[in-house]
Amino acid sequence: MAAPKKGRSASAQSKPGRSLALILIAIVGLTGAMFASGNTTPRLGIDLAGGTSITLQAQNEPGQPNAINKTNMDTAVAIMNRRVNGLGVSETEVQTQGTSNIIVNIPRGTNSEEARQQVGTTAKLYFRPVLATEVSGGAATASPSPSASSSPSGKATGKPKATSSSSASPSATATSQGRAVTDALKADSKPSATGSSGAKASSSPSPSASGSSAASDAAAKLQAQYAALDCTKKTAQTTAGKSAKATDPTVACGKNSGGQWQKYVLGPAAVDGTDVKKAQAVFNTQSAAGWTVTMEFTSKGAKKFGDITGQLAKNQSPQNQFAIVLDGNVVSDPRVSEALTGGNAEITGSFTQQEAQGLANMLSYGALPLSFKEQSVTTVTAALGGEQLHAGLIAGAIGLGLVVIYLLAFYRGLSVVAIPSLLVSAILTYVIMSLLGPTIHFALNLPAVCGAIVAIGITADSFIVFFERIRDEIREGRSLRPAVERAWPRARRTILVSDFVSFLAAAVLFIVTVGKVQGFAFTLGLTTVLDVVVVFLFTKPLMTILARHKFFSGGHKWSGLDPKGLGAKAPLRRTRRPSGPVAGPVDPKGA
Repeated sequence: MAAPKKGRSASAQSKPGRSLALILIAIVGLTGAMFASGNTTPRLGIDLAGGTSITLQAQNEPGQPNAINKTNMDTAVAIMNRRVNGLGVSETEVQTQGTSNIIVNIPRGTNSEEARQQVGTTAKLYFRPVLATEVSGGAATASPSPSASSSPSGKATGKPKATSSSSASPSATATSQGRAVTDALKADSKPSATGSSGAKASSSPSPSASGSSAASDAAAKLQAQYAALDCTKKTAQTTAGKSAKATDPTVACGKNSGGQWQKYVLGPAAVDGTDVKKAQAVFNTQSAAGWTVTMEFTSKGAKKFGDITGQLAKNQSPQNQFAIVLDGNVVSDPRVSEALTGGNAEITGSFTQQEAQGLANMLSYGALPLSFKEQSVTTVTAALGGEQLHAGLIAGAIGLGLVVIYLLAFYRGLSVVAIPSLLVSAILTYVIMSLLGPTIHFALNLPAVCGAIVAIGITADSFIVFFERIRDEIREGRSLRPAVERAWPRARRTILVSDFVSFLAAAVLFIVTVGKVQGFAFTLGLTTVLDVVVVFLFTKPLMTILARHKFFSGGHKWSGLDPKGLGAKAPLRRTRRPSGPVAGPVDPKGA
């Protein structure tokens, strides 16, 4: 008999209880987290649990009568899909219907109102200069928020969302408010009041005089809108500034960091949302800035952004702020103190991770190529899905039952290893799916159920590979304990290669597909990873322990490891040659 292996390998063989304790601790911990979170069942997709279906109809922009085409519709679908599924596998479906409609299916259990707002935020994203601002219902002000410096690397700094919460003195009146707005608009309109050379026009009436008059009229009109605007009212929050053209000044509403509604007078759009190449939330570990939002602009956008920030920083009046406006609402209003010409900028402030991620998503995915009108919102029932889920669960139970019958018939006693391993794998899969619902918005749909059923076969295949390797070693004449340890390295390689191929297929399927098929791919990939964990930390250690018991090591006929039933060779025995003389045959006649 071969001597036992020494070192780490021998230690692992002699202490399989450590691995079993580790996976037991993992099960208890995950199960405890599941009950602590209150999510004791996996979240179901819209095809199983029902949900909300939203129909959006594309609208042609003024001056763009032929904007509704396949390219723009596909782009809009991709942007909306990233908006609602930006945090993970939420199983919200976004797809086209016909040539001008987009259908969004939001499963029950998702914050449908939040998802609806993200999908319905269909106006273009603009960067507009702030001309005047005040807390809605408070005193007027045209002065900026408390100053924030711009770093040498070119960062736009400001509080999350609308931060201009400072107000003028309590003695401010409607007259001073009107004057602030009028002066701001006149200052913003000065460049257009003269020619490029700055020379006076000689024709009569004077163009500059007519331009000034037009600016005054526009200022008076906008002043009246601003004075009447009350952003604490729901109607103002949802309608202010939504119909404004990009080339016109407008009023708008937004929330500041204190949760107060703030109203704004904004100049014409200086940068379009399509000029943002990339935006992401980043935790700044090199300073005390905390969560920040970084922006990368296209080459054209970098020039426009540098121009507007340079103008704001140079003039410092009426505001050194620009507002990020999405669907008419101000989502952030950072201040600048210098021109940001490098094509990159960072918005810093008292962001939470969720606020930073939300702003980054708006900057990355906010600019749709088309405008959309919400045509209908309906509730989808899950009656049909419930029947399909019932049928799927029955199919899974039948498949599991057939696997168990196969194990009992062909592997007999070894089924006490395989069946608990299947049970551990099922528990881990269920608990993790339940936890993934609130964390990455994973939703179990019908294809995902199919992926779980397929996983039964993958897990059983790993057991069969290991068992057959052990049987091969017994057929070579080895006893069970050395047979288990010699079979494991060979079985391990086969299992890892097989699971790697399955995981790779699931990963590719997840990347190149959308919608429900991703649920199948995700479940298949998850269960494949769990198969490796269970085989390494449960199946192999349990087999090592059972190999020490006489029922298995003695080759009982019901153990599944009977050497006679397997056609094992007789064990090779070494014979020792005698050291003394060997007696020969005796001659009966004598010498």
